[in-house]
Amino acid sequence: MTNTTKPILSIRNLTVALPVKIERANAVQNLTFDVRPKEILCVVGESGSGKSITSLATMGLLASSLRVTGGEIEFDGRDVLTLDQAEHNALRGDRMAMIFQEPMTALNPAYTVGDQIAEVFRVHRDYDGDERRKRTLKLLEEVRLPDPERLYNSYPHQLSGGQRQRIMIAMALALDPKLLIADEPTTALDVTTQKQILHLLKQLNANHDAGIMFITHDFSVVAEIADRVVVMRHGQIVEQGTAQEVLSNPQHPYTRALIDAVPRRAQDRDHVVSEHPVVIDVQNLNKTFHTAGSMFKKSRTVSAVKNISFQVRRGETLGIVGESGSGKTTLVRCLMRLIDPDSGAINISGVDFASQTSAALRQHRKDIQIVFQDPYGSLNPRRTIGSQLIQGAINFGVSREEAWDRVYKLLEIVQMPKYSVHRYPSQFSGGQRQRLCIARALVVNPKVLIADEAVSALDVSIQREVLKLINDIRDRLGLTVIFITHDLRVAAQICDEVLVMKHGEVVERGGVGRIFTAPEHDYTKALIAAQPGQDWEIPMMAEFAPQAAARKVGTL
Repeated sequence: MTNTTKPILSIRNLTVALPVKIERANAVQNLTFDVRPKEILCVVGESGSGKSITSLATMGLLASSLRVTGGEIEFDGRDVLTLDQAEHNALRGDRMAMIFQEPMTALNPAYTVGDQIAEVFRVHRDYDGDERRKRTLKLLEEVRLPDPERLYNSYPHQLSGGQRQRIMIAMALALDPKLLIADEPTTALDVTTQKQILHLLKQLNANHDAGIMFITHDFSVVAEIADRVVVMRHGQIVEQGTAQEVLSNPQHPYTRALIDAVPRRAQDRDHVVSEHPVVIDVQNLNKTFHTAGSMFKKSRTVSAVKNISFQVRRGETLGIVGESGSGKTTLVRCLMRLIDPDSGAINISGVDFASQTSAALRQHRKDIQIVFQDPYGSLNPRRTIGSQLIQGAINFGVSREEAWDRVYKLLEIVQMPKYSVHRYPSQFSGGQRQRLCIARALVVNPKVLIADEAVSALDVSIQREVLKLINDIRDRLGLTVIFITHDLRVAAQICDEVLVMKHGEVVERGGVGRIFTAPEHDYTKALIAAQPGQDWEIPMMAEFAPQAAARKVGTL
């Protein structure tokens, strides 16, 4: 049913100019849409589409280098573009509020979360200390946080990502604002935590009169939460309508491309047993962490990896799936001997990594390389791409001439131009940086490539390109790939087998088709059920589906 109530927010012909004309003159151009009470409007688009610029302009938080050159943003009967700083400050946190993507950077690490929520009441209302505390505790209960009294006195680093995001939501809702802007609030969260946050926002939307502008790049999230949708590209709206209209019958090619890029669940297919040699053989691996106690905190013992065994053959991709804290990253760090396991064997291409001394292991470290989650933090911003790509090969005794030859060949493989070597990381997009990180990992001719949440920070369309690239490189070079993710649908795109981890243990293992269609463990079922947009399913793209026969793989 169409919401015909008067809009809370009306944006009309908004244009924001960029300080330097690079790809386009304006960050957003002639933008027009409304947000109404009790409505969730999803603004969808890739990085650089102008979504966040629109939200920051609405909140009066645009950088000084960005200039509004046209249009108006009417909120509560006033054009916010005409307000001075004091008037903006009075609105923010009171009548309009914002939830940012990364709660760890949005919260002050030096103050307890209770004090930070209570500060909203101190700034905007004349409440005494007891009243501020009472209202803060009530908010913590409303966002479904356990033990509000304990959490009130906790610091941000003592909470999980999902709990920190709930704190941000509580802070935004403190004064019952009329407009709530959520800027990618679930992108960095596990699927189960993401489901909880989306459900919480829908509940709060039903219980309050606020309109929600929800910014995202993921159409599966749109399918889960949206009433209406605005699709943006290069600062302009290319399509808008009800969620049902846009999801079931997209009109613009860009909208269809974004929908096509959403990871799909695996189809029921037989897992083909490879006859290639075993490259990774892990047996009975264990790692336990001990934290010392103090007068304020008890000592703790955490079994991060418990008796894990598996094998991976050449040319295969093993997916390791689980929530944050399940032990995925600890397992990878043990495999690479970045930390020492307590017990167990790690055989990689005939070398027992677990028993080697650090000196003896040095010559074998090139056999296993890793691509990290954040392409922005993985490259040195002060060095050219070329100097960073050749460094690994030179460290292992390769001449500069041969190192450069390898770099140029790999740039062709990862579909990046040769002149990239003369540029700096800041001159590339997130997807391009991740391609360069893959090239850097491959320059030493590894036998194993580990992708640790390598696509979770990327737009879905770029994510799709990087997944296909990893697929192609695996087959072309005969690599063995370990793919770490919290999203089973992403794993379904390229993995042959999946290990599902919970609390340091493997609770289920099998071919990706069987895991999706007939999961046995309750935890696996919960992960699958937590995927957003469950009722909106599109067949998986054929280019990712493993073939029914064993793949031919190349050699390094």
